[in-house]
Amino acid sequence: QSVLDALTDVEMPKPPAGRPSHETIRVLDVTLPVHRCEALVLGSGAAGLRAAVEMKRRGVDVVVATQLVYGGTSACSGSDKQTLHTASDSGRGDDFNALAQALGAGGAMDEDTAYVEAVGSLRALASLQFMGVPIPQDRLGGALRYKTDHDEAGRATSCGPRTSRLMVKALAEEAARLGVPVFNRTIGVRILIEEEPQRRAVGLLAVAARARRADNPLGFVVFLADALVLAAGGPGELYRDSVYPKHCFGSLGLALEAGIEAVNLTESQFGIGTRREGFPWNLSGTYAQAMPYIFSRDANGREFNFLADYYRTTQELASNVFRKGYQWPFHATRMLDFGSSLVDLAIFRETQAGRTVLMDFNRNPEPAPGDAPFSLDRLDADVHAYLANNEALLATPIERLKRMNPLAIELYKRYKKDITREPLAFAVNNQHMNGGVAVDVWGRSSLTGCYAAGEAAGTHGVTRPGGAALNAGQVFGLRCAEHIAASRRAPGGAETPIEAIESGMAAILGGLREDGLAPREIEREVQARMSDHAGFICTHEGVRSALDGARALNARIRQEGVRLARPDQADKAVQWRQMALVSEAVLTALVDYVEAGGGSRGARALCDAKGEATPQSRLGPLAEYCVRVERKEDRDRQIVVRQDGDGFACSLREVRRRDRAPAYFERDWPAFLSGAIFRDCDD
Repeated sequence: QSVLDALTDVEMPKPPAGRPSHETIRVLDVTLPVHRCEALVLGSGAAGLRAAVEMKRRGVDVVVATQLVYGGTSACSGSDKQTLHTASDSGRGDDFNALAQALGAGGAMDEDTAYVEAVGSLRALASLQFMGVPIPQDRLGGALRYKTDHDEAGRATSCGPRTSRLMVKALAEEAARLGVPVFNRTIGVRILIEEEPQRRAVGLLAVAARARRADNPLGFVVFLADALVLAAGGPGELYRDSVYPKHCFGSLGLALEAGIEAVNLTESQFGIGTRREGFPWNLSGTYAQAMPYIFSRDANGREFNFLADYYRTTQELASNVFRKGYQWPFHATRMLDFGSSLVDLAIFRETQAGRTVLMDFNRNPEPAPGDAPFSLDRLDADVHAYLANNEALLATPIERLKRMNPLAIELYKRYKKDITREPLAFAVNNQHMNGGVAVDVWGRSSLTGCYAAGEAAGTHGVTRPGGAALNAGQVFGLRCAEHIAASRRAPGGAETPIEAIESGMAAILGGLREDGLAPREIEREVQARMSDHAGFICTHEGVRSALDGARALNARIRQEGVRLARPDQADKAVQWRQMALVSEAVLTALVDYVEAGGGSRGARALCDAKGEATPQSRLGPLAEYCVRVERKEDRDRQIVVRQDGDGFACSLREVRRRDRAPAYFERDWPAFLSGAIFRDCDD
């Protein structure tokens, strides 16, 4: 039990404190504290702390600013076995080329980025082990592996439900050991930019409660830095139906306001999980592989074995429930041919009908009409083999779950939900944004001096293997740090960019009004629009109408401002204004893709009465969900989104290819020694 407790109840270290400001400036009748550093990391999750730790190790004066230490997705999210996806041994047929190909298999991913993540995965894994993350091993020291989403080779490994929290813990301890200052409860509201001689980021305007006083009522704080790393995660507040922890706004809106280019905003992940109103958690892996009975319940308490309306046999039904374990995200093509994402569509339809969907671990799946009852002897071969190999051919779902992953049971008990006794309510939720800030192989954005890592960075394509996001955050946290350390500017005078600070403050103050739109009103409108019209089931008419609504909302915000009822609400007012911008940017990209003829792929099924493919069910074709199919050429390009006046503009760019010319040691060593490898990417 003590082992289970240690992997479930992960106690976090006390974070290091920030450092005092020894300088103030007076701008627009406000007295602001000023903090100077070489590099500022916005965000304290696994990616941000990795960037900070690696910069500090290289002698960079780095500080971290964060909305809430241990309050983001890295520290608060997970699944049955939260996955880290890295290169494996040759028994998996692995090499860096194979892993890079798997990372980008869904299309719209830069080849060079995929290779960087593949190569960097070994450093990421080894250094996490060095810092104390308990990666499971066999007796010869090899990391234990299993198969996960979009992962035919089986490269996944895990420390249990709290893998990313354990990563954050180890990195936070290392940051404390190295003396990295962390400014907690500090929200970035505006990137500070100097326009001349070259447009570049020079710091960040933030708000912090500790800075509020009579001559600074909103608590403005200025951070001046040569380099800024955006690592505040994804836009978790974008959807009503979401498995993100609450108050995860990310930094995409902040970046878009600064004119930074974003990429692949059309690509996300949606999957089954418990709702954020209770305990938001992904129900992937063994939760599904235990094959619980999935049913719905109406307002009168009547139960419906609704999956039996979709699958033709009990074996087909149970086997596809199992496959939701390692085919967890909704995938448009798996909705066809009685695949596993037909489960997601069925759940979506039950939810739309006003019923609550539940999984019961004390009951096996109910049979399809006219077919034999559930039996472990009547499962698809891959399903039976998996259960047999894990010694989980047991009588009930709860026994199978307890055998394969007792931590999955313990986790819900910690949050007052005993799945050994009662069914678990769940739905299909937004879980991750694959797109984000467009970056190069060093994590540099289109704004000089500004980098991005983790979910803030748009490094993924249409799909990604489970655990690839955790790996990408570690790899690009390190890559950002390496480039920043190698590109340090020569020490100079401590000039203060007054014009940039004044411009940033004016933009924030000008958008806050006593009688403006209430943040709660913006929240309801944005989340309802995105969940109802831009989720995993879309139509052209729906996304077009949603974009019109998003543009109208942002026009109102520009005209009326956002209500500031109290000084301590400035952060939320700004964050919801930025989330409204993110919504418009995502919808702009989605409409651009759809109206250019794009089809269903990855996380979204684009329904069209004239579509080429129709999902089938036991009761017949689901004509309402006839879909356009993906065009092959769309896999080789990305949609780039950038601010354009009061709106957003899209352009297409071909994915970056990787130089496949062989490296030669004696020829190429000097480029490493001289630092040329950091400069050769400036083309």
